[in-house]
Amino acid sequence: MSQKTSFDSISATAVIHSNYQAPAGFSAFPSAIHHASTVLFKDVAAMRERRWQDKSAYTYGLHGTPTSFTLEARLAEIEQGKFCLLAPSGLAAIALVNMALLQAGDDVLLPENVYSPSRDLGDWLARSFGVSVRYYHPLIGAAISELLQPNTKLIWTEAPGSVSMEVPDIPAICAAAHAKNVLVALDNTWSAGIALPAFAHGVDIVMQALTKYQSGGSDVLMGAVITRDQALNLRLQAAHMRLGFGVGMDDVYLVLRNLDTLKLRFDAHDQSARKLATWLSTRPEIDTVLHPALASCPGHAIWVRDFTGAAGLFSVLVNARYSEAQTDCFVNSLKLFGIGFSWGGARSLCLPYRIQQMRSDWQHQGTLLRFNIGLEDADDLMADIAQALQLMQHC
Repeated sequence: MSQKTSFDSISATAVIHSNYQAPAGFSAFPSAIHHASTVLFKDVAAMRERRWQDKSAYTYGLHGTPTSFTLEARLAEIEQGKFCLLAPSGLAAIALVNMALLQAGDDVLLPENVYSPSRDLGDWLARSFGVSVRYYHPLIGAAISELLQPNTKLIWTEAPGSVSMEVPDIPAICAAAHAKNVLVALDNTWSAGIALPAFAHGVDIVMQALTKYQSGGSDVLMGAVITRDQALNLRLQAAHMRLGFGVGMDDVYLVLRNLDTLKLRFDAHDQSARKLATWLSTRPEIDTVLHPALASCPGHAIWVRDFTGAAGLFSVLVNARYSEAQTDCFVNSLKLFGIGFSWGGARSLCLPYRIQQMRSDWQHQGTLLRFNIGLEDADDLMADIAQALQLMQHC
């Protein structure tokens, strides 16, 4: 009869608790990914001494790990700010600013060309939270002073507008606002913190959708809020904590990985977009090209004065003789352009907008098409647009 061999089994405790520590001194270019919900403290005293507002130490995964702290610091450096908070999306970053700075009875001003979900958020604040929400023409400039009321707390700006592309006079708006102690927030997604030095022009808060150029891969949802003022940052931090906003460290790593090529990609998008925008301005099917670097775009002179570059996003107004069905046919006939929201990735996109339904002050006729010019060869994109315009004639 065979004798059974006995082995000592390892306990569950031994499986969980290991004495191994990886050797120190590892160095590599990529930032390490630190996942955590629970953050460990050396002792009770250390736990009691730490404050989640102080980013010199760690308290809880929701308030950050070395990975997210690194991304926040780098984004603040690129934007020439001091403090940065990450949010789950660009819209979440906008909501964070609104919730931190507005309460019932306050007034906020938004441009008529504001990002549509931001308009929906503003209307919700007015309908359900007792905030006065008013809209102004994006080219109002210094005249915005006439709209400011004693209860006005915040002015939102976009440079340029994400669909109709008007370029506002940010310094003039900021000067008028600050004269009456009103804060100015800028959606600076289009310039990626590269082409417009927002804080130098007087902006108090910069919001960016990192979903766009910082990610660059059309695969990450994330936003950022950047400031220079510590007191303002603490107000934003308090709202950030109360809203429970957090981001996944794997997504943070993807943005960090792509930051090194941000400037190169942005410049490549810019170069191709200007080439295509200039060519489209010569096409008989197109009435107006709304690209800030072209004189046909409202606010072009302000862009020349304030910006150092342009993004890959612009719009065109198709001649009114072409029906919506024909412009839809044009978009459907494109082979290298996807149909989808968002932008800033390597793949080109084209999207038609019923802008007359979005803006009551819109005076132009004809369909608006918005192009995101990706990183494909510009001549290939031009040929694709040309064949689709030809097909549009017969749709």
